[in-house]
Amino acid sequence: MQKPFIIHDPVYKTIILDEFEQILLNTRHVQRLRNIQQLGLVDHVYPGANHTRFEHSIGTMHMASVIGQALSLDEEDIRKIRIAGLLHDVGHPAFSHAVEDVLRRNPHLQPVIEDRKLIKHEAFSKDIIRNLPMDNYIAKSTESEFGTDPFIFFDEISKIATGDAQSISKPYLAQVIAGDIDADRIDFLLRDSYHTGVSFGLIDVDQIIESLVIKDGNILLGSSDSSDYGNEMALTAAESLLISRAHHYNAIIHNPKTQAARVMLLCALEDALEHFKNVSGTATVKKEIVRFFTEYNDNDLLSFIRSNASEKSLRLLNDLRDGRLYVPVARFSQKILRPTTRMALATIARHGVAKMKFESRLAQELGDVLVDLDVATGLPKSIRVLIGNEESFFYDESALANGLVRSISRQLSLTTFAHPDAIAGMDESVMSSRMNQIVDELSPRLLGFIRAEQYLPIEGIILLFYAIYNIFKKEENGFISIPRLRHITWLYRTILQFSDHDLLRNFFDYKFHERYGFPYSDQVFENIQVLVAMGMVDEDLRYYEKNGRYRQRYEYVLTPEGAEYAHKIAGSYTSEFRHILNYVLINKHSIPKDIVTMPLARYKTHHK
Repeated sequence: MQKPFIIHDPVYKTIILDEFEQILLNTRHVQRLRNIQQLGLVDHVYPGANHTRFEHSIGTMHMASVIGQALSLDEEDIRKIRIAGLLHDVGHPAFSHAVEDVLRRNPHLQPVIEDRKLIKHEAFSKDIIRNLPMDNYIAKSTESEFGTDPFIFFDEISKIATGDAQSISKPYLAQVIAGDIDADRIDFLLRDSYHTGVSFGLIDVDQIIESLVIKDGNILLGSSDSSDYGNEMALTAAESLLISRAHHYNAIIHNPKTQAARVMLLCALEDALEHFKNVSGTATVKKEIVRFFTEYNDNDLLSFIRSNASEKSLRLLNDLRDGRLYVPVARFSQKILRPTTRMALATIARHGVAKMKFESRLAQELGDVLVDLDVATGLPKSIRVLIGNEESFFYDESALANGLVRSISRQLSLTTFAHPDAIAGMDESVMSSRMNQIVDELSPRLLGFIRAEQYLPIEGIILLFYAIYNIFKKEENGFISIPRLRHITWLYRTILQFSDHDLLRNFFDYKFHERYGFPYSDQVFENIQVLVAMGMVDEDLRYYEKNGRYRQRYEYVLTPEGAEYAHKIAGSYTSEFRHILNYVLINKHSIPKDIVTMPLARYKTHHK
């Protein structure tokens, strides 16, 4: 019997691993994470940020057990979530998410395993974990420790580790590792804050964990005594987590130097992969990409680039090595761009191929520069709150949480970078003006190209808003009357009906579930938040009383910019929009709405 293994951790002080955990810790899959930095190239901005996926995985394991104990899970379940926490990143590629970005931008490079295209590291992690019992020592140790078939055991661990909650009998085990409030998120916020020296990780971990409860197999926020004060503290603690998440993007992900390092590496990697494919063929490059997720560490990836890249890309690597980062010469955020342009860029940024085409075309138009278009991702969507015996969404109980979701949704950055030696010859005001002009011309054209190849479901939602707007809008005597939707659940139900319609099925391609007592889709919620954040739709807060308690709900109004954008795209979806319009006409009396009247001039200027 091995002795417990003690790790001295800067965040949690002492972490103890049992014998079985030590066996897994010493596998090549976990040891590989020692040489993969948690934040990729962020140490160019924050020199202390050279912590690794290895220590983050150990930290996630520890935090999982802290949460498990607070939830009073039995010993075997706590052991399972600890193991899942330790293994959750074993399929992570080198340099944070750079390789995943390449695959999203280049579908022809996406590897296929068991007839499935794999893009995200979670899919590789699941595959690696499932196959751990191929090691006889691990298989025998699993049988001895848990008295179960090792393949069945690690299949469950793979689902817990990757948040596949609905595929296991105890969904809350997966939610501990990969939910909206989870061990992974808590650890990386605490650990990234510690190593960067930026105090965005000031979250009340104890209060958050004390506020977690299990109901009907799912983890919710709640108070153990159901008191009003306890409920308020539970909401406050969860709000601190969202604040940290929002600040994480501002301080790290969208820092111009971070973006510069990321786009330099991405450009060099894509170039190397293209050269490697031309020499060795597509099948060989796909096999090599699988190794990026299963064998390579940061140094291995750099060596691959150096062995296959062009002279220009080698210069990019040398500049990265020497700390000569490209310099931003023009940068647009959501605060600068017009709402219709914001909307177009937000859609392009979430479509890998379009994003690559946009950045490449903009760089060609502007000269010898690199371009990075980025939006925030990982929006929290499904945190539920238990007050008394009633469940509701966190965002419906906390106006601050709703504002934070909107803040995260609207974070968009479009930056042009030039080599530091070339910056002296550039006029930044001229570059900004030129970039603004090209973006206004290029973004709608590029969206048109995308629509010619595939549907954009977010545009289906805005056309639904536009159909309602068209039917109920009235203008007379200098006033405008417009519809305001009272219930987001009506949108969910209607979009679900559209997803069963032959013509609209692909336009409204969303996954729904009924776990909350009504049809709900994470992606529909996220897309509505994007429409709000990009200025296409206004979200108004309303209070109402039910069962002796005042609650809040959000109501939705199409903005003038949203109507303008929808009018422009409706011609691209003539048949689809006609069916949406007919549906709204037939069902107009059952639409939960209010009619809001205001001076036309105020409506047009209020939303600018």
